[in-house]
Amino acid sequence: MTGTPRPARPRDQPRLHRALRPGGRCRTAELGGRHQWRPHRLGQRLFMPALWDTPEATARRRACRIPTSEHHRPKWRLALEILDELAGIGLRPAVLVADAGYGANADFRHGLEERGLGYVLQTKGEMTAYAEAAEPHQPSYGGLGPRPLPRYRTRPLSLREHVMTAGRHQGRSLTWRKGSKAAMSSHFVLLRIRLAGRRPKPAADGTIPLTWLIAQWPEGEEEPVKYWISNLPADLPAKDLVRLAKSRWRIEHDYRELKTALGLDHFEGRCFAGWHRHVTLVTAAHLFLTEHRRSPKAPARA
Repeated sequence: MTGTPRPARPRDQPRLHRALRPGGRCRTAELGGRHQWRPHRLGQRLFMPALWDTPEATARRRACRIPTSEHHRPKWRLALEILDELAGIGLRPAVLVADAGYGANADFRHGLEERGLGYVLQTKGEMTAYAEAAEPHQPSYGGLGPRPLPRYRTRPLSLREHVMTAGRHQGRSLTWRKGSKAAMSSHFVLLRIRLAGRRPKPAADGTIPLTWLIAQWPEGEEEPVKYWISNLPADLPAKDLVRLAKSRWRIEHDYRELKTALGLDHFEGRCFAGWHRHVTLVTAAHLFLTEHRRSPKAPARA
């Protein structure tokens, strides 16, 4: 889920990547996957800024041949649309990982939970949550009006405060993969929390479901440097949670190859359909190279 940057250059006709956002950046919502450590680019959507839904953009939309059905939708909604499209053809991710732009969005998380999808999402330390032991309080009913709903009476703390309160000594050193020179490892603190925020979805008794909090707290740092949240089962080993949280490095590597080596960010088209043709060809090229790397070399002629 990333954007494809291009420097803006003037032309007689409006270029799609220039018109979509001042400064020459064409934004997309993209979904990639990995099966047995093979990267696959599964879907993409072109992000339409709200400015393109105004009457002033009518001529520009017509010049770029943008369908009337295409309008502004937030990136998290585009990502859910891609997941629904994949589910329609029988493709369902075992676990979904995403950066903090998606992890901090409650609507996106609720959308994943409604679809029964497991996730490990990077987030920010400012997100608030209740402790594992916190319980909702049922206010007494005065006899008039609707009965009050159960609610938590304690103040939620930020994820950073939860980890700092637990202390670094509550964590452990975990290795998530082998690097080119040595094993990649760091110190992690894992806690069970109940996410608060503006739109929590408690059960009928007011209880907010438990969620994993994963915090990376390297040696020599005064506080954690990265945070993730996950709705995966409580009995999942800590090493597997950390491995999933850190799996985005491979996805970012694949996107870097798509942009630099295969020309994903070299789009020079002026129409909506042209952008889709470009990303489709780049995806096909990436698939060919991936399968070529994984296949044994063809025997040389005698």
